[in-house]
Amino acid sequence: MLIEGPMNITISDPADGQGKVLVILFTPEFQALTLDEQGRQFRDYMQLLSRHIESEDAVDERNRAGMAIIYQFADQLLPHIVSGDLALEERIVLQIRQESQAVALTDLLAPKLN
Repeated sequence: MLIEGPMNITISDPADGQGKVLVILFTPEFQALTLDEQGRQFRDYMQLLSRHIESEDAVDERNRAGMAIIYQFADQLLPHIVSGDLALEERIVLQIRQESQAVALTDLLAPKLN
């Protein structure tokens, strides 16, 4: 499921083969916003994620679990975005070791072929 937002997230296999690695980059458009606009847009993104997680629509359980993991990560980033103390041009690398979480993220972030 594609959810447009301020972050581009890619997923890959780590060197040790345990779990998955997420590489998170903030979009250039998000980086160009003022600090207030960044905070507002990031909160809006989190609200969108929350609505999808809590919805009864066509979101399957694996996608819902993947969105919950992204939401938890975003929740940890929010204060740093609002305060401006996060270098948005830097990549963030996050390793997910728990297999069930790795599968949920793989399903959520995998490109869908139609």
